[in-house]
Amino acid sequence: MDDSRFPFLDGVAGVLVDGGGRIMDCTAAAETLLALPAGVLRGRRVRELLAAPAEPAGPPSTAGPQGYARRGSSWAGRVSVHTGDGRLIALEVRILVLRGAPFGDRSSARYVVLGARAGAADRWRQDQAFTRELFLQDRLGLVVFDQDLRIVRTNTHLLPYSGMPVTLTGRKLADFLQPQDAAAFEQHLREVMETGRPLVLAEELARTVIDPRGGRMMAISAFRLQASDGAVIGLTALFNDITDEYRTRRRLALLHQVTVATGRSLSVTESAQQLAEALVGDFADVAVVEVAPAVFTGEEPAPDRDGLLLLRRTAVAGPPEAVPATGDSVQVGPDGAEAAGLAADLGEPWLVTAPLIARGLLLGRIGVRRDHWKEAFEEEDRTLLREIAARAALALDNARRYTREHRAAIGLQRSLLPPAVRSVAAVSTASVYLPTDTVGGVGGDWFDVIPLSSARVALVVGDVTGHGLHASATMGRLRTAVRTLADLDLEPDELLVHLDDLVAQLLVEAALAADGEVDLEAEGLDPGRYGAGVQSHPWAEAEAEGERAAGRAARPEPGSFGGTCLYAVYDPVARTCTVASAGHPPPAVAHPDGSTEYLPVAPGPPLGVGGLPFEATRVVLEPGSVLALYTDGLIERGEGDIDSGMDELTRRLAAVRAQDLPLPEAGQRIIAGLPPTRLHDDVTLLLARTKVVPAADTAVWSVEPDPAAVGRVREDATRTLVAWGLEELAFTTELVLSELVTNAIRYAGGPVVVRLIRADMLTCEVSDGSSTQPRMRRARLTDEGGRGLYLVAQLTSRWGSRYTTSGKTIWTEQELPGR
Repeated sequence: MDDSRFPFLDGVAGVLVDGGGRIMDCTAAAETLLALPAGVLRGRRVRELLAAPAEPAGPPSTAGPQGYARRGSSWAGRVSVHTGDGRLIALEVRILVLRGAPFGDRSSARYVVLGARAGAADRWRQDQAFTRELFLQDRLGLVVFDQDLRIVRTNTHLLPYSGMPVTLTGRKLADFLQPQDAAAFEQHLREVMETGRPLVLAEELARTVIDPRGGRMMAISAFRLQASDGAVIGLTALFNDITDEYRTRRRLALLHQVTVATGRSLSVTESAQQLAEALVGDFADVAVVEVAPAVFTGEEPAPDRDGLLLLRRTAVAGPPEAVPATGDSVQVGPDGAEAAGLAADLGEPWLVTAPLIARGLLLGRIGVRRDHWKEAFEEEDRTLLREIAARAALALDNARRYTREHRAAIGLQRSLLPPAVRSVAAVSTASVYLPTDTVGGVGGDWFDVIPLSSARVALVVGDVTGHGLHASATMGRLRTAVRTLADLDLEPDELLVHLDDLVAQLLVEAALAADGEVDLEAEGLDPGRYGAGVQSHPWAEAEAEGERAAGRAARPEPGSFGGTCLYAVYDPVARTCTVASAGHPPPAVAHPDGSTEYLPVAPGPPLGVGGLPFEATRVVLEPGSVLALYTDGLIERGEGDIDSGMDELTRRLAAVRAQDLPLPEAGQRIIAGLPPTRLHDDVTLLLARTKVVPAADTAVWSVEPDPAAVGRVREDATRTLVAWGLEELAFTTELVLSELVTNAIRYAGGPVVVRLIRADMLTCEVSDGSSTQPRMRRARLTDEGGRGLYLVAQLTSRWGSRYTTSGKTIWTEQELPGR
């Protein structure tokens, strides 16, 4: 029997039986199954192969196979047969009666017997059941394609998505899907057809030709179909509708994208624009963000008497021809969710709005629109937009509060800095201050020009650790402390010692405020100097943990009080500059001959270390020398190369000195060359051109400790003032010198030195060998003395005293006539 004529019987044994029950012919599969060649099987009776009575597959019957056969009906059942190699096997058989065969002719072919191993038959029935149920299920779309990707067979689940009420057999995907969607699916299927590699859960959008708006998101899996000889006959694809899952993922992704986008910037405008751009794409085609004007200045927006809030269109995103113009204003109600003002610009249909509310404040609103050919917004979309608005509102409120703090910090810092251009008797100064951008915030750079006694001037530059309002406040405290200490006429190194003590105390206070206790030894501070090793703050244990955490967030970090400082004193009479540094870069100087150098200043420890000395350096400067005091932001490059930055500063300083530019222009020239990457920190530059008080404008006398010498001092002073053209000040100067010299002779003893200096003020100095500071007091009516310093204070603009290496100096200042 030729098996090739019956390919559907592949693997099934078949025998042809005559009317007498003898085998006439068999298939090759029968030879293999029974382990007997066809020549042996031919002529044998079928019953000789049976080992036991047959068990019918249907209802039990005593007739057996022969009874069914005599009645001309088929029979199916399970039998046991002996094989040629002695085995006993169970077979599932079916006996078919040949139509038209003569019933009485026992030698003619009458029956066809088909058989297979019982297990194989069971598997075949399972395969049949699986295939049948697979095409009957309604959860997945099942499609069988031929080699040309035409649909051969499909279940009914795919019909609703196709939009076609008739059968899909013989059609291609392009017959009912949008061309670009059909092409995407067919590309996957062709790859499976060509390579044989199964496709697993590839996601593609399926939009039908009938409704092309939103479509459905499908996860497609596919595998190739091959015949027993390996020939490719098609493929099977499973289509799973994952639209709801996909939309949920997209919503979560959009929510995350908006959160990240709006959190990148602390600018209200940038945050609003990033919010609008994040909404455009899969979610919307046009987005508009409107914000209350008060938010841009850091203020809390407040509605008017009618409860309406003015909003300004701040950011838009979408196609240029579809987006409205920015800058327009509209008034909205307390919730801000109505579409007033947006419907006319964006279109009433397909428009959704949501208020931007943070911490109970209505900051603005969002409006989004989809094109009419897309799906309308669903309730899930509206819920998502409200969630997006809630998160974006927090980002905008953070930007608003940062703006308020940033403006306050800049205002505080500007108010604490001296004028950009200033001229005193000792120097002419010009300053340039560049704060960092909005990413770094306001820093703690500061500088000052402090007039001292005897026509001297103090030049100060400092850099506080950190940025923001706390750094500015710390800078203000240190600047005030330096001015107070400078008023005591301390030497630069001694002043830095006192300033270092102050910073150490601030560190202790900050640590106490932050944690309620501080380990001074762990902070590198001397417990014997600043208190016990561990101190407890009285309110620390009383606060609840949440309140304590909130309080810590509002307080500065302990490390924000550190910093560096450079303090220099220039004396125009002696032409000397005395400098001390607390971890600050040394000043640069451009000499009149065009040479530049850095003053050899010992850097000293930064402020707040405590317990280490500072060293002062004294140099002589020629008149017209230009001192450059700066912070590290000017010389530090992005990669931290300070040496090249210092070399560049001296080159620029020499260039502007050679051109003899005015100090304000010179400062701008030096700063202008900074690359943008340099501005990682505040940049401060203080330029000072030195002046000199000529010898002709000073007069010095040594006075013997004799009361009679007081009169000679008055006479010498009067002659000097007349020679200087200051006759108007002669009388008051005589009274001042009489009082001060008399007190020095009476109480100090030893030699007394008197000096007059004519600069921008008339300075009178009386120096003696005593270290006792004078003290002004209010004398009672019955007191005979104690009124001298009071009179001096009333007759002069200001007065004071300072210690010297050999005693002290009392000085007074009087304004020059005509100034």
